[in-house]
Amino acid sequence: MIQKNLAKVEENIAQACKRCGRDSKEVTLIAVSKTKPVTMIQEAMECGKREFGENKAQEMKEKYEVLPKDIKWHFIGHLQTNKVKYVVGRACLIHSVDSLHLAEAVEAESAKKDVISDILIEVNVAEEESKFGLKMEETLNLVENIAKMPHIRIKGLMTIAPFVENQEENRVVFRKLRELSVDIAKKNIDNVSMSVLSMGMTNDYEVAIEEGATYVRVGTGIFGERSLH
Repeated sequence: MIQKNLAKVEENIAQACKRCGRDSKEVTLIAVSKTKPVTMIQEAMECGKREFGENKAQEMKEKYEVLPKDIKWHFIGHLQTNKVKYVVGRACLIHSVDSLHLAEAVEAESAKKDVISDILIEVNVAEEESKFGLKMEETLNLVENIAKMPHIRIKGLMTIAPFVENQEENRVVFRKLRELSVDIAKKNIDNVSMSVLSMGMTNDYEVAIEEGATYVRVGTGIFGERSLH
């Protein structure tokens, strides 16, 4: 099942790239493996996948300990400051930094471990009450503050769009995030690159790609319906 699902998602990515004149190498598929057992991750690895997304710090740490070290772990969930120690030094990219307080905790832990942490700023473009992330107009200020931290590199932006039946409804969300990233890139802030746009999930990743996503986060589309812990 996983092999078939992966092939379908990758084909959809290739088609979406073709429609908007992009090279499919510009888009990285993150297999969202949260709540999934190690055996399913291993199955996806047998199909060549090496980029996996987790949203709970301790679960990511446990999987990191038992699975091969060539996996690139993406931390995509809300990160509490007291859990930063599990993620720094293990995640290749933290997608969900949305406050100065959290960035300071990542900076402190990264300094302690003598590593540089790559992060994305999470923006709540649709301003949904139930979602974490900054408002669009708050983003630049946070970027400028975090840019001064020596153990953090800002690589781009992330958003979680509303859950919709028709993915076209989220096009405007993805477009706004891309426009924001372009505006921030023009400021040429030291230590800040806007090369990554992490947006699009199982229900809307094709539209996200058409609007410039470089990382799409697909769980259900690869592993099937989510199992409850």
